[in-house]
Amino acid sequence: MSTHAAMVDGFESTVATVAFVDLAGFSALTDVYGDASAIAVLRRFEQLVGDALGALGPPIKWIGDEAMFGFPDPATALRVLGRLLPACRSEPQIPLTRTGLNHGPVLRRGHDIFGSTVNIAARIAASASPGQLLATQPVADFATATGIVVHDLGNVALRSIADGVRLFSIELAPASDPAWICPVCKMHAPFEAYAKTTPTGPWFCSDRCDEAYRRSPQTYHHDRSKAGKLGSP
Repeated sequence: MSTHAAMVDGFESTVATVAFVDLAGFSALTDVYGDASAIAVLRRFEQLVGDALGALGPPIKWIGDEAMFGFPDPATALRVLGRLLPACRSEPQIPLTRTGLNHGPVLRRGHDIFGSTVNIAARIAASASPGQLLATQPVADFATATGIVVHDLGNVALRSIADGVRLFSIELAPASDPAWICPVCKMHAPFEAYAKTTPTGPWFCSDRCDEAYRRSPQTYHHDRSKAGKLGSP
């Protein structure tokens, strides 16, 4: 967090780069494979988060399968996520991640942070496609200045946010082709074993996901249609 801070009604007023990273298919993975498998996936994700943070310590907090971070600046955020996201992308045990970043004023109390900057970062992460990192302009500007590939997506409507927010897709990990993402658990091909039910249908990472999709395709259709909505390949 920034050293330029002031106290407001018991809260520390400061500036931070807030990040949310979650596992895109965690709920479906729990439903299809059971609690024990889901917990094993979550523990591996937690290990990768810890490795990426190193001496910076743990995230601000965990919210189910989602990690919330409060970094002092975009440079630190991108440095940590530049370790975390490629590690997650190459990990065959976990689904693709969704990431949202925003930089601005926050209120800190103890080990937690609050405010509109935090709320917008959470909404951005929820709008990201599997495998995608979305960020606001201050973060994107720093990424561009350091040579990271950035795509301007224009103004995007976010749930519960009155005005559109200009978002950018930042490539810190190999891009994820939506056509190769399991529509159920959001694993990315090549899987350990994978197949198509029909030549033009989606790839499935396992027979269980294939069966779940055939039982209720409408459950997973929204996620598939969303995959290309915000500039995914």
